[in-house]
Amino acid sequence: MIIDSHTHIFPDKVAAKAIPKLSSVIHLKPSMDGTTQGLKDSMERGGVDVSMVLPIVTTPHQYESILRFAVHVNETCGSESGPRLVSLAGIHPESDTYKEQLHQIKQEGFAGIKLHPNYQGMKFDDIRYMRLIYEASALGLSIVTHTGADPYTPDEVFCSPDMILHVLEETAPPKLILAHMGSNENYFEAEEKLCGKNVYFDTAYSLMHMEDAQFVRMVHKHGADKVLFGTDSPWTEQKDCVDKLLSLSGLSEKEKQQILYENAAFLFQL
Repeated sequence: MIIDSHTHIFPDKVAAKAIPKLSSVIHLKPSMDGTTQGLKDSMERGGVDVSMVLPIVTTPHQYESILRFAVHVNETCGSESGPRLVSLAGIHPESDTYKEQLHQIKQEGFAGIKLHPNYQGMKFDDIRYMRLIYEASALGLSIVTHTGADPYTPDEVFCSPDMILHVLEETAPPKLILAHMGSNENYFEAEEKLCGKNVYFDTAYSLMHMEDAQFVRMVHKHGADKVLFGTDSPWTEQKDCVDKLLSLSGLSEKEKQQILYENAAFLFQL
């Protein structure tokens, strides 16, 4: 069993415009077209059984339409045989009704939410994020956030290890998942400041771009029970990421099993 904890798709008509536009802005070549079928085909190539879809709400008014698509994904792709897609919900910290939205997300059966400080234009330790994280945690929701550098905002980091430590001190979320190994492209600071803290890392994008020795070292320092396999598809090829993780001789078979499946199954109630 393999669960990819970090993927992105759009409705077909949106994907046809959004993926080329994003590709030109962030200077990354997509591995698939960003559609539901494109992700399923990618999963077949990579031997991925379940992909978690992480929607990003970039403005508060997008909440309803993005939630409807996430519900649609779960209703139509969440229980079929073959590749299975399970979406989290997206939410924006500037929403005046964030508490009501979080309760709606919980009522709809979502296991968690996705935050992206860079695309949402707000530092991760802003009080608006912290109050949202506190409320989401009280509802038992998992919280996935982008961390570190992002080509969309190349000159500014919106979620650094120090900001994460501030959030942990103020809100103590039990199920906070830090994408990109805690700080994308700043792995040494993540290793120094975040390994051993009560957070989870996901491997999205970072697995293919950091040194193998450091990746293995961080897994051992932090604990394989706190690391989730993710790819950031369509911005990496799922098969390449699966092959890479399986090839790491520094990890035991048990550690690989925890990363590839067990931790995500627990956090996302799969």
